[in-house]
Amino acid sequence: MRIANDKGIALLLTLFLTTAMSVIAASLMLLSQTETYSSFNYRLMSQARYGAESGVQMAANYLLYTYVPPVENPADPIANYNTNVSPVTCANGCPNNGQPVVLSGSTTQASNYPVAGVQANFLAAVQGTLPAGNTTVAYAPYATLMSMQQIEVYGGGVQTIQTWQITSTGSITAGRTAEVEVSAILETPKFPAQLYGAFGTNPGCGSLTFSGSSQTNSYDSSALVGGNPVISDPPSGGNVGTNGNLGESGNATINGTLSSPRVGVGACSDGNVDALTSSGNATVTGGVLQLPQAVVLPPPTAPPSCADGGPCQVPYNGNNQTLLNGMSYGDVTVSSGTLTLCLPATTCTINVNSIKFTGNATIEVALGATVILNVAGTGQATPIDLTGGSTTNTSFDPSALQIQYAGTGEIRLGGNSSLTAMVYAPNAATTLSGDNAFYGSLVSGTVNVTGNANIYYDRHLSSEFFTVGSPMMSSFSWKKY
Repeated sequence: MRIANDKGIALLLTLFLTTAMSVIAASLMLLSQTETYSSFNYRLMSQARYGAESGVQMAANYLLYTYVPPVENPADPIANYNTNVSPVTCANGCPNNGQPVVLSGSTTQASNYPVAGVQANFLAAVQGTLPAGNTTVAYAPYATLMSMQQIEVYGGGVQTIQTWQITSTGSITAGRTAEVEVSAILETPKFPAQLYGAFGTNPGCGSLTFSGSSQTNSYDSSALVGGNPVISDPPSGGNVGTNGNLGESGNATINGTLSSPRVGVGACSDGNVDALTSSGNATVTGGVLQLPQAVVLPPPTAPPSCADGGPCQVPYNGNNQTLLNGMSYGDVTVSSGTLTLCLPATTCTINVNSIKFTGNATIEVALGATVILNVAGTGQATPIDLTGGSTTNTSFDPSALQIQYAGTGEIRLGGNSSLTAMVYAPNAATTLSGDNAFYGSLVSGTVNVTGNANIYYDRHLSSEFFTVGSPMMSSFSWKKY
């Protein structure tokens, strides 16, 4: 019998296994190379995205802290813009009128803004690079104006709020090129102003005091009947607020709610400030609402100083005079006749150092006018004293007479005539006395209401005035190329 020769089989198996291992090794090398490229690409993409995000932040920083919006910038009137569409389009002065308003720092998006200097400043501020190993990441954003409106701000004045869509590209080249686009919305929100018939900013006892037969109620100045306000019946809506305590006595009645960050009812002391101290037949019909925190109300902008053309400490006889828009007057005293504020159907900002009524004086808001009476109060313990005369505001719209005072002096309102106004003096001490009826909203450091004085809050104010919220970034998205 012949036996087969198996010599060389080991060599064949070795060669076969070596070939198989070589194929596996090559596959592993290819897989490793693929993973390396993938990691490299991901790193490039991440670096490009970080660069694009930096561009968004640079543009937002410019818009929030350097950019001056239309109207506030005298060289940039609101007439340049069509705000009835989104995005806002340029109506005048742009390279391409009728097209969206754009501030650009990117070569891929042309700028379209009516003020060349603003565009140039934006371009210089927002372009840049970031170090990335041995190379750099370049970013270039542009901002499209999506919406813009002007709002009446509680405390006086008009403010322009905007919504921008910021788009930024980030790009990096390190053997390969990666490019990422990031987009975000920069929005400044507005909120209806939470107004009260009276609000005391002082956090202590007696921030608000109501005594005698004084009371609060409400009406709507947009729904007059026969030219007269319709007071709520049954009484309601005469809400008051304070950062401290409300002290009530006698027959005083708050026909509404009391809002305060304080809690509790009872005696008030410096070491134990509660929300309400009540005696006699005094009452708050709507109960006490706890605020989550104290309300911070900034003082209004004070008039320019005397040296800068503002009101000086000089007497001014206001008898039968008219105070005009943009003018500054000294210590205005009216003893007889009528002091007229503004011209009919116009909007006026009038600066005075102080104003005082005596005798049978009358202050009158010109028909259809809106007046902001800004009081400096330099050297005056009582910069506003309207107790000796009467006030005529036939519209019963408090926003037609906005009295602003940033100082800490005393304000006296009262007498036997009504007053329709918005009084905004968050650091002052205000007294409302006599048989006066006050129509509107009264904000002061402390508010003391005595006698038979009544406060009627105009509910229509909540739809006219707003507070501006903090700017926020939203709708963040990104894509790669």
